Amino acid sequence: MGDDFELDRDTAVTVAGEGRLAVGVASGWNIGDKPNGGYLVALVARAAATGMPHPDLLVASTHFLRPPEPGPAEVHVEPLRAGRSLATAAARLVQGGRTCLHMVATFGSLDGEGPTAVTIRPPDLPPPDQCDPGDPRLFAGRPMPFLDRLDTRWPPGGDGVVPGSAAGVAEVAAWTRMADGRPPDWLALLVHVDGLPPAVFNVGVSGWVPTLELTVHLRGRPAPGWLRARSRTRALVDGLLEEDAEVFDERGHLVAQSRQLARVLPQRDVSPRPGGPAPGRG
Repeated sequence: MGDDFELDRDTAVTVAGEGRLAVGVASGWNIGDKPNGGYLVALVARAAATGMPHPDLLVASTHFLRPPEPGPAEVHVEPLRAGRSLATAAARLVQGGRTCLHMVATFGSLDGEGPTAVTIRPPDLPPPDQCDPGDPRLFAGRPMPFLDRLDTRWPPGGDGVVPGSAAGVAEVAAWTRMADGRPPDWLALLVHVDGLPPAVFNVGVSGWVPTLELTVHLRGRPAPGWLRARSRTRALVDGLLEEDAEVFDERGHLVAQSRQLARVLPQRDVSPRPGGPAPGRG
């Protein structure tokens, strides 16, 4: 998209050598003192896309090994297969000689044609101008610069921790877009699938919810404008949870899905030990 928008500046890539790309981890996407997981996925996926024979990310599966610090890093890319319609690569985010994140990504085209049957429906939300800004993570007592990168609007009402949601139901939904007006595309969708507060906040869970693994499926090219995002959790077992997210564009078309495995940590333990997972969310 160029350098007019924060996401593009903060995922910029420079070729550093054969299979090596220089990047910078920006602090403006932090939740607390660690980068949001969706931002890190976008950073590495953009680097992995360099030199790919196909234009669009279709799927990325990412394991978070340790949190990077703001500053210079490299993405090491290994092509795995390149065909006429699909190409797959492995990519690692490396900082200080240590791998922080490992991704396998497949690229193709979001303009493909084929059988289509979608039973998922977008969340029923009032228009954005009738919804409320804000985020419950603002009350966690820690800096949340990531929240300034998104313009998120919540439906009024509800009795859950997250605005517009129901207490006792691990599901949240809201309108969302980039705060600086950047139009949505596959790069931005990687952030939006990880942009809502953890749905388990509404079932009595509090604390830090770092992502262990995140898989994103891109399902279509989004129309300009607002996105409707929804996330939900159906199983929290021994501190480990899955969270499924769906993102729809203004036309109501499904454009992204994700599933992540995350774990719940006490609020005081917000800086993972060396070798621990990077907090993808607050």
